[in-house]
Amino acid sequence: MKQIVLASNNQGKLAELQAMFAPLGVELVRQADLGVGEAEEPFHTFVENALTKARHASRVSGLPALADDAGLCVDAFGGLPGVQTAFYATQFGYDKGDENNVRALLEQMAHVDNRRAALVSTLVAVRHPDDPEPLIAVGRAVGEITRAPMGSNGFGFDPIMYIPRFGKTFAELPVDVKNANSHRGQAAQQMLALMRERWFSPA
Repeated sequence: MKQIVLASNNQGKLAELQAMFAPLGVELVRQADLGVGEAEEPFHTFVENALTKARHASRVSGLPALADDAGLCVDAFGGLPGVQTAFYATQFGYDKGDENNVRALLEQMAHVDNRRAALVSTLVAVRHPDDPEPLIAVGRAVGEITRAPMGSNGFGFDPIMYIPRFGKTFAELPVDVKNANSHRGQAAQQMLALMRERWFSPA
């Protein structure tokens, strides 16, 4: 089984992506398990940050690397918090964390009628740190921010991300349905196709 280092230490993200990449016969290994520290993420776009993380993880580990940069883009806030999603709560005096991010967002949107938002995931994979042709896949899940959390599956903003075509939040959907339709699920399916075509195709 081929190993690919995942440039993340998020256990939820690892579990989701490992399940999605199982058909390729690859094993995703968290960068922390290989002694890889977190990369700086100085950019304002998902793709730049994901590429930086992938190159860093590959350089330190010596393995091909996969990085995900994801976030919530709220229409009423001009697309923010975007790449700063993970630290959203800290702007309002809360500690970093999923529950505090949800609390802070609901407070900031308490009097906002335009609830439209998109969860965005950008996956970048490199064969080696200087790979001139990184694989890039982008997934978007468009929905509306609820007024209160609903459901207990998933993580992050899943409990307040209402998907109209399902009539439920991501946290209320069965895991397999969520994974097939989430921003990360869409990006992973694109990435699987790209890897099959570019990395694993028969000679």
